[in-house]
Amino acid sequence: MEPTQPYNGVKRKLLIGLDIGTTCSGASYSVLEPGRVPEIKPVTRFADQEHVGGDSKVPSIVLYSREDGRCLAAGAKATKMEDSFEGNAPPWYKVEWFKLHMRPNPGLTSYITKNIPPLPPKKTIVEIFADFLRYLNTSVVDYIRETHYNSVNLVSLEYEREFVLTHPNGWEGAQQSQLREAAVMASLIPDTDDAKSRIHFVTEGEAGLHFCIRRGLTLQSLNNGEGILVIDAGGGTVDMSAYGRRILAGKSLYHEICEPQCIFKGSVFVTRNATEYLKDRLCESSFLNDVPYIASCFDRTTKLRFSSIEEPQYIKFGRPSDRNEELGILSGQIKLTGTRVASFFQPCTEAITESVLVLAEKAKKKISTVFLIGGFSASNFLYRTLKDSLSKEGLELYRPDSHLNKAVADGAISFYIDHLVRARYSKYTYGIASYIPYDITNVEHRQRLSTVFTDSDGVDNVQHVFVPILYKGTEVMEVTEFREQFFRKAEARDDFPDPMTDDILCYRGLDENPRWTDIDSEMYTTLCTVVSDVSKLKQNLRRKRGRDGRFYYCLDYDIILQFGLTELKAQTCWREHGQEKRSPAKILYGLGDQNDPNLV
Repeated sequence: MEPTQPYNGVKRKLLIGLDIGTTCSGASYSVLEPGRVPEIKPVTRFADQEHVGGDSKVPSIVLYSREDGRCLAAGAKATKMEDSFEGNAPPWYKVEWFKLHMRPNPGLTSYITKNIPPLPPKKTIVEIFADFLRYLNTSVVDYIRETHYNSVNLVSLEYEREFVLTHPNGWEGAQQSQLREAAVMASLIPDTDDAKSRIHFVTEGEAGLHFCIRRGLTLQSLNNGEGILVIDAGGGTVDMSAYGRRILAGKSLYHEICEPQCIFKGSVFVTRNATEYLKDRLCESSFLNDVPYIASCFDRTTKLRFSSIEEPQYIKFGRPSDRNEELGILSGQIKLTGTRVASFFQPCTEAITESVLVLAEKAKKKISTVFLIGGFSASNFLYRTLKDSLSKEGLELYRPDSHLNKAVADGAISFYIDHLVRARYSKYTYGIASYIPYDITNVEHRQRLSTVFTDSDGVDNVQHVFVPILYKGTEVMEVTEFREQFFRKAEARDDFPDPMTDDILCYRGLDENPRWTDIDSEMYTTLCTVVSDVSKLKQNLRRKRGRDGRFYYCLDYDIILQFGLTELKAQTCWREHGQEKRSPAKILYGLGDQNDPNLV
């Protein structure tokens, strides 16, 4: 890539990138000095962490008191408390894999809920993220104090800190809103609009791309005019993204060449498969109650070193006296065939391979190069299995040799500094629910006769009309604006609500041109609610005469949406004395479908 440019801001800033993973989390930072080229520095030590190093990450664990619900510990401190506890019933709830509870459409992925630990009583997912973010932020600040020159002045820049939080490709605005709420709760930022703008988001796939580009891993394929595909294989999700390159004004800029994918086939599901097998194998033995511990031993050791189906594997979990030859347990170790361990990986490797092939086929450019990053990519068995299966389809898989589990945190910082991706693909079709004048000659209108109503202007209208704003699979530049006309009719000015709220719908079905919200209705969900200040617009309304002679008022305005950013932005637009006026609009999540089980 081209050399990183000096930071062109006017104020010194501390930039912190946080990658909250399902099993482990990481952090990186950069000091932004006006006129100087920024450097990306990893955080290699967290609070209460005993074993540190260049690839250091910290367990994504939080402990809560069973007595009063207080947060007792998080991260490495939580692990230390667990290891030092002696007894049968710890006085805390252990929360792990909590990231998987914050996902879009949990109603459509109920199998995930059944396979992950539940949240503790009276704790929301936002509160848990807040407690863990507080731990991470404290660790980063302490690390800088201990290792960075002039750290006293640096960490005092509380109101000049910017945060970049990563999240899976499949997360949407609702999850970003929850993360921002957690950041406020964790005191990363104050609860003000200006402060909230200092929280930025990037998908794990896009952060992975920045990591690869920073290390020059993508040049050969991109120089040949091809695209590349990045697999970020983590603990819970596997994110896949495909990118191409354009040269504009001598600078390399990148763009998605198909819709990114996110599947729940991370490393925790290998452990879950092993757990179910162990339960079945040990169900009639005295070792049944030890299954959770045996599975944790598998997770920490056997799963990581497994590489070949030809070699038997052992899970060391007990004392030398623990023995049951019929169950394959000798000297506190249980023996598994390599084929059996491979079966724990198989659902994940097959799903990842299938998703990669689908993306490669849909991509707008030829893809022959695939990069594998993320914590799960450290598994030699995963790497070799994917490499073999993809090579048969003409795809060459590479695994960077640097610290793979820090790739996303470093990439988050690069995203802010380098800003390489300028166009993205829409994952779904977005639009609004509206109504149109009733046409008695139209069969589809007559089928919806029960929805017909008379508006304030005396016109009969049919409801359940879907008006698309952006179609699935559309390439969207960051600067592209999508404008849609909105209107309200009422008999009096005071009948118009202020502020005005309008729901933006997301259609997740297969129809390429959806037109009615009562067809495939379960596939429509509320993406967000746009809140517009229309007080000035109401003052200039003129009374009109309707079809039946009644007087009414019509409030006309446009909502302008920017889908091409990593976070949705909105404005309200209207005409005043012949001139276009604009005002920022608020975007709220969770208002439109309060009772929709598919929404978080």
